[in-house]
Amino acid sequence: MQYPPAHHQEGNYKNIVQLMQMYPLATIHSYVNNEMESTHTPLVYQPNEQLGILIGHIDKYNPQVNHFKEDIEVQIIFNGPQVYISPSVYSSTQLPTWNYFKAHLKGKLILENEREKVRQSLINMTAFLEGDQPNYILEPDNPRMESALDYIVGFRIEITSWEGKYKISQDKKKKDQKRAMIAMQAARENTEKEVTLLYSAHQTKKKK
Repeated sequence: MQYPPAHHQEGNYKNIVQLMQMYPLATIHSYVNNEMESTHTPLVYQPNEQLGILIGHIDKYNPQVNHFKEDIEVQIIFNGPQVYISPSVYSSTQLPTWNYFKAHLKGKLILENEREKVRQSLINMTAFLEGDQPNYILEPDNPRMESALDYIVGFRIEITSWEGKYKISQDKKKKDQKRAMIAMQAARENTEKEVTLLYSAHQTKKKK
């Protein structure tokens, strides 16, 4: 296989799991009856004797729910850090490029129809996202969650294959690899300015 180049392929599945846990907001793609649907939602990884399971939830009015009812195969993409790399970054002559960490997975999606399992998965996801020093604990008897369960569809994805797309200047000199890493780190420092701009420019779509 000529693409992607071998040096842009992550070879250790543990690193893929780490990326999924660090950046849990995933994009789920499905294709049924010549119709494609995509949803952005956080997914929580759970290990098993194979590649593991991803647990998630979506709104029952999301049109992709109709795909999920088919117990289909889906593609999931996790997006890690990414940045434009200017040739000025390198010590050697190069062309402009884009560096990124991505995880592509495929799996079988299975709906979770038991209300109490969905409730517990919401509690587990909240605990995971809050981290080791949580500021909030979702209690099982939370009244808002009780009413929200009427509008939430739970599911799990049994992972069947994976691919790590790590394009981080691996084909460059060690010195330039480090410079590319520093450029990605510096790009993260612009987040505050970018978030401020996106918030201030946002316009909510008007209902028809």
